[in-house]
Amino acid sequence: MSGAKQAILRTLKQLTRREVANNMSTTTQDTDNQEEAQQPAGEKLQKVLARLGVASRRESEQLIRDGRIKVNGQPAHLGMRIGNHDKLSLDDVAIKQDEEAASLRRVIIYNKPEGEVCTRRDPEGRPTVFERLPRLKTGRWINIGRLDINTTGLLMFTTDGELANRMMHPSYNMDREYAVRVRGEVTDEMIENLKQGVVLEDGPAKFTDIQAAPEGDGLNRWYHCVVMEGRNREVRRLWESQGVVVSRLKRVRFGPVFLSSDLSVGRWREMNQYELDVLSKEVGLEPVLLPEQNVKQRDKQQRQDRRLAKPVRNQPARKPKNR
Repeated sequence: MSGAKQAILRTLKQLTRREVANNMSTTTQDTDNQEEAQQPAGEKLQKVLARLGVASRRESEQLIRDGRIKVNGQPAHLGMRIGNHDKLSLDDVAIKQDEEAASLRRVIIYNKPEGEVCTRRDPEGRPTVFERLPRLKTGRWINIGRLDINTTGLLMFTTDGELANRMMHPSYNMDREYAVRVRGEVTDEMIENLKQGVVLEDGPAKFTDIQAAPEGDGLNRWYHCVVMEGRNREVRRLWESQGVVVSRLKRVRFGPVFLSSDLSVGRWREMNQYELDVLSKEVGLEPVLLPEQNVKQRDKQQRQDRRLAKPVRNQPARKPKNR
C-alpha cells in the first residue's frame, strides 16, 4: 500500500472517531436534558410547611392526609409540589409564605409539669404545654416529641419544622434519657432483659442503658434509662413488662440537650446562639443567627431570666394565641 493511501485511511479513521465521540456527547446531553425535563417543578408541600414553622414534616403529612391543608383553595395531597406563588391555608386560615420568618430558628426548653397535655387544644379542657409559651408574631411553636400527661421534665419547642423533624427521626440517633422511680423488686435478670430487649404490643423495644441512682430505697428505687425512640409510653411499658410499676417519670435529656436544675417546673427558657449552633450541627443543619435584640427585648429577657428560678404558682394558664 502506497504512502498516499495509508494517509487517506488514517484520516478516515480519525473522522470516524470524531463522529462517534460527537454522537455520544449529543446522546448524553439529550439524556441529561430529558432527565432535567422529567424533574418535577417546585418543592414538596410537607417540606415547605415544615420550613414555614407550621408543623414538623411528619405532622405536616398528617395535616395533609386529614384534608386540613389547601393549595389555591383546593385540598392538598401527599407528594404535591408547590411554588412561591401558590396560596396555602390550614383549616381555611391563610399561611403566609414569609421567607424571612421561615429562615428564623428558635428553640425553647420547657420543664413540663405533671397534668399538662402535648396538644394545642384539648377537648376535655385540660391545660396544654402551649399555654405558657411566648407568643409569636408569625409561625407556630412546634413541639419536638411528646410527653404523656403524667410525665414531667424536658420538652423542647422550635419554630423550625426541619429541625423538629430531624430531632425526632430515628436516622439521627437522638437518644432520650429518663429518671424513673420504680415500685417493686427489680432483679439483675430484669435489668438484663430490658437491655437485651423485650417484645411489646407494637414491636421489640429495649433500653440502651440502665443505671441505678442512689435515691430511694426498698421497693421504691430510682433508675436512669436511655431509649433511642419516642414511642408512646415506651419507658412505662418496658418496666411494666417485667411486672413492676413506674410511679414517677421525668425526661432529663434529649440528644445533646440536658434539663438543668436551675429551670423550675413550669418554666421555659430560650436557647442562646451557642446552644443553637451545637444542636443544629448535631442534626446536620447550617447554623442560623438569632435576630438581634433591641433594648426593650433585652430588658424583657433579663426579667424572664430572673423569674426562672422561682416556682410557678398554681394559677390558670392564659389562653393560647398564635402558637
